[in-house]
Amino acid sequence: MKIICSTLNAKYIHTNIAIRYLKAFAQPEFDIEIVEYTIKDPIMNIVTDLIRKKPNVIGFSCYIWNIEETIKVVKMIKKIDPTIHIIVGGPEVSYDIHEWMENVNEFDYIAIGEGEETFKQLLTELAGEMHMENVHGIAFRSEGKVKINPQRNKLDLRTLPSPFRFEEDIPHLGKRVVYIETSRGCPFSCQFCLSSIEVGVRYFDREKVKDDIRYLMKNGAKTIKFVDRTFNISRSYAMEMFRFLIDEHLPGTVFQFEITADIMRPEVIEFLNEEAPPGLFRFEIGVQSTNDYTNELVKRKQNFEKLSRTVTMVKNGGKIDQHLDLIAGLPEEDYYSFRKTFNDVFAMRPEELQLGFLKLLRGTGLRLNADAHKYIYMDHSPYEMLGNNVLSFDDIIRIKQVEDVLEKYWNDHRMDFTIEYLVTESFPSPFDFFQEFGSYWEQKGWSRIGHQLEDLYKRLYEFLETKDIVNLDVIEGLMKYDYLTRQKYKPRKPWWGAASSYEKPERSAIYQEIIQNPNQLGTDFIQLKLSEKDLYKHTLVEKLSFNLDKYFAEGIIEKRETTILSYFDSSIERSTIFATAFKK
Repeated sequence: MKIICSTLNAKYIHTNIAIRYLKAFAQPEFDIEIVEYTIKDPIMNIVTDLIRKKPNVIGFSCYIWNIEETIKVVKMIKKIDPTIHIIVGGPEVSYDIHEWMENVNEFDYIAIGEGEETFKQLLTELAGEMHMENVHGIAFRSEGKVKINPQRNKLDLRTLPSPFRFEEDIPHLGKRVVYIETSRGCPFSCQFCLSSIEVGVRYFDREKVKDDIRYLMKNGAKTIKFVDRTFNISRSYAMEMFRFLIDEHLPGTVFQFEITADIMRPEVIEFLNEEAPPGLFRFEIGVQSTNDYTNELVKRKQNFEKLSRTVTMVKNGGKIDQHLDLIAGLPEEDYYSFRKTFNDVFAMRPEELQLGFLKLLRGTGLRLNADAHKYIYMDHSPYEMLGNNVLSFDDIIRIKQVEDVLEKYWNDHRMDFTIEYLVTESFPSPFDFFQEFGSYWEQKGWSRIGHQLEDLYKRLYEFLETKDIVNLDVIEGLMKYDYLTRQKYKPRKPWWGAASSYEKPERSAIYQEIIQNPNQLGTDFIQLKLSEKDLYKHTLVEKLSFNLDKYFAEGIIEKRETTILSYFDSSIERSTIFATAFKK
């Protein structure tokens, strides 16, 4: 048989570990070809490519992000060649199985849950006697009726073959995210999460995992993401793996983990702060809500005080970026409660704050009990909520406005000093700033058009001009500073207008004074040894209305016109700013 395992990834840089486990487990009896696409690829292109391979069997790995497009592909394939056996598996089709089989006639078989052994046994029957009743953990049709065979016992993960040793993957390792798992299952029972359904945590063989990581790094992998639901559930295991990765990592490799922050002990963080090279690790932390009653309703155990301690200690260590997640729409969390949740978490200033919206996933407790909180949600994937008894659709729209500008203005770190000033000095809270700006952003129609970097600065300044903002001139100065420090090359047309810049004669006079007395810009500037030609070609002088050095050193706004000089060197990512030593 010609067998293909396929999936539609969300992006090209993603890889699917599930179909690689299927291929590895099926060998040597079956030779499986792995073919991956993205949800952005035209359906006709995907179908054409698959049909030309002349398969007898195609297995699709299904998730909420690809199920709609996968169904379209499957339906077209079956119209072209009904003899091709279609097998689907994955978390999206492992629940509501009768519904899937009745609504999508083109699904010949569903592999339910953990699929390695199930898939191989199904292939064996397809190649032989077709006794499907012998295959544990599948749904199929017999005499016009849907049959569901009981699932098999869980696999011993220590015996699974490696999914990473395929030569065809080697050329792509450096260009894509490599996903790796060291355990399956989750010890927690969060009712919005599929991982809570599997009881207990099972581990892979540690030494095999380490060998796989060595192999991946040796063959060029740069970003390796652990998909364990709680990487640090076992402190001794996490410490062993952290130690291994610190000792044996190759330069340029980044490891990402999902951790539970409130169970991470201070001594573990101290170890990482002392031993881990900067940028080697990245933590993803699901906070979701700081409302205790909400967490109780979804059976989520969380000590926010300990979580905050962990996040703060990691941030103070300066070694590890942190990505914190929130979920809007959890039970009994209304708009104002979510505002508090947002502000509680933003107070820790995570490098990235992801604002998501509750999805009523198939199989989860929250979906099964949706009526208890009067949830309404999309009938199709991703099953995102549209409202409940305490959060209206209008509230959701407002929070989505926050999400839009949060991504552009905080998570992308385009103007950190400006945003810090705005959320602490100009608006009642961080949430209020993002909400008011997000509402203005949508009102202006900017969410429907593209933008350049300069547009983001102009739009923020336009918004601030509509508000009764104290020290708008200071904010403009911080925006200039943020903008200039992020430039690799001297900007031809900065975002601010000529009215807030020096006239040409003033600029020339400043340059002449710098040439005559470079000491006033400090030793770092003198060491650049810039000629007069270099000054004009590679620097820019701009005026601020306040003493920038004093503000950064003491947090005090001293109103006094100050000149900043930006030096641009294409060999480094950001310009160098020389500020208040030179005053006009």
